[in-house]
Amino acid sequence: MLTSPEALLAIAGMLAVTFAIKASGLLLANRLPQTGFIAAWLRHIPGAVLASLIAPAIATGGPAEALAAAATALVFIITRNLFAAMATGVLAVFLLRMALGA
Repeated sequence: MLTSPEALLAIAGMLAVTFAIKASGLLLANRLPQTGFIAAWLRHIPGAVLASLIAPAIATGGPAEALAAAATALVFIITRNLFAAMATGVLAVFLLRMALGA
Protein backbone atom coordinates (compact mmCIF):
# COMPACT_ATOMS: atom_id res chain seq x y z
CA MET A 1 0.00 0.00 0.00
CA LEU A 2 1.50 3.26 -1.14
CA THR A 3 0.88 6.58 0.54
CA SER A 4 0.18 9.56 -1.68
CA PRO A 5 2.38 12.66 -1.48
CA GLU A 6 -0.65 14.67 -0.39
CA ALA A 7 -1.22 12.37 2.58
CA LEU A 8 2.44 12.59 3.59
CA LEU A 9 2.31 16.37 3.30
CA ALA A 10 -0.84 16.49 5.46
CA ILE A 11 0.81 14.25 8.09
CA ALA A 12 3.95 16.41 8.10
CA GLY A 13 1.82 19.54 8.46
CA MET A 14 -0.11 18.08 11.39
CA LEU A 15 3.19 17.06 13.00
CA ALA A 16 4.58 20.58 12.64
CA VAL A 17 1.45 22.23 14.05
CA THR A 18 1.25 19.80 16.99
CA PHE A 19 4.92 20.30 17.81
CA ALA A 20 4.60 24.09 17.57
CA ILE A 21 1.61 24.12 19.93
CA LYS A 22 3.33 21.91 22.51
CA ALA A 23 6.65 23.75 22.30
CA SER A 24 5.01 27.17 22.62
CA GLY A 25 3.11 25.95 25.68
CA LEU A 26 6.33 24.87 27.34
CA LEU A 27 8.05 28.14 26.49
CA LEU A 28 5.14 30.21 27.79
CA ALA A 29 4.81 28.15 30.98
CA ASN A 30 8.25 29.31 32.12
CA ARG A 31 7.07 32.93 32.02
CA LEU A 32 3.94 32.41 34.12
CA PRO A 33 3.95 33.50 37.77
CA GLN A 34 4.79 30.73 40.24
CA THR A 35 3.19 32.36 43.28
CA GLY A 36 0.27 34.66 44.01
CA PHE A 37 -3.30 34.94 42.83
CA ILE A 38 -2.63 34.22 39.14
CA ALA A 39 -0.65 31.07 39.94
CA ALA A 40 -3.44 29.82 42.22
CA TRP A 41 -6.04 30.62 39.57
CA LEU A 42 -4.09 28.73 36.89
CA ARG A 43 -3.84 25.64 39.08
CA HIS A 44 -7.65 25.38 39.11
CA ILE A 45 -8.17 25.58 35.35
CA PRO A 46 -7.82 21.82 34.55
CA GLY A 47 -10.54 20.88 37.01
CA ALA A 48 -12.83 23.63 35.74
CA VAL A 49 -12.34 22.53 32.13
CA LEU A 50 -13.05 18.91 33.02
CA ALA A 51 -16.19 19.90 34.92
CA SER A 52 -17.40 22.04 32.01
CA LEU A 53 -17.03 19.06 29.68
CA ILE A 54 -18.72 16.54 31.97
CA ALA A 55 -21.54 18.61 33.51
CA PRO A 56 -23.69 18.88 30.35
CA ALA A 57 -23.52 15.11 29.81
CA ILE A 58 -24.68 14.49 33.36
CA ALA A 59 -27.39 17.17 33.23
CA THR A 60 -28.86 16.05 29.90
CA GLY A 61 -28.12 12.35 30.25
CA GLY A 62 -30.28 9.63 31.64
CA PRO A 63 -29.96 7.31 34.60
CA ALA A 64 -26.83 5.65 33.20
CA GLU A 65 -24.93 8.93 33.22
CA ALA A 66 -26.17 9.90 36.69
CA LEU A 67 -25.25 6.52 38.19
CA ALA A 68 -21.85 6.57 36.47
CA ALA A 69 -21.17 10.06 37.84
CA ALA A 70 -22.08 8.88 41.34
CA ALA A 71 -19.81 5.84 40.99
CA THR A 72 -16.99 8.04 39.75
CA ALA A 73 -17.35 10.44 42.67
CA LEU A 74 -17.49 7.58 45.16
CA VAL A 75 -14.34 5.94 43.79
CA PHE A 76 -12.49 9.26 43.87
CA ILE A 77 -13.59 10.01 47.44
CA ILE A 78 -12.47 6.56 48.59
CA THR A 79 -9.21 6.24 46.64
CA ARG A 80 -8.20 9.85 45.85
CA ASN A 81 -6.96 8.39 42.56
CA LEU A 82 -8.08 10.41 39.54
CA PHE A 83 -7.19 7.71 37.02
CA ALA A 84 -9.14 5.05 38.92
CA ALA A 85 -12.14 7.39 39.18
CA MET A 86 -12.07 8.23 35.47
CA ALA A 87 -11.70 4.57 34.49
CA THR A 88 -14.61 3.71 36.77
CA GLY A 89 -16.76 6.40 35.20
CA VAL A 90 -16.06 5.31 31.64
CA LEU A 91 -16.61 1.63 32.44
CA ALA A 92 -19.74 2.38 34.50
CA VAL A 93 -21.41 4.47 31.82
CA PHE A 94 -20.59 1.83 29.19
CA LEU A 95 -21.96 -1.03 31.25
CA LEU A 96 -25.01 0.90 32.43
CA ARG A 97 -25.88 1.98 28.90
CA MET A 98 -25.62 -1.66 27.80
CA ALA A 99 -27.73 -2.86 30.74
CA LEU A 100 -30.36 -0.12 30.51
CA GLY A 101 -30.47 -0.13 26.72
CA ALA A 102 -29.72 3.57 26.47
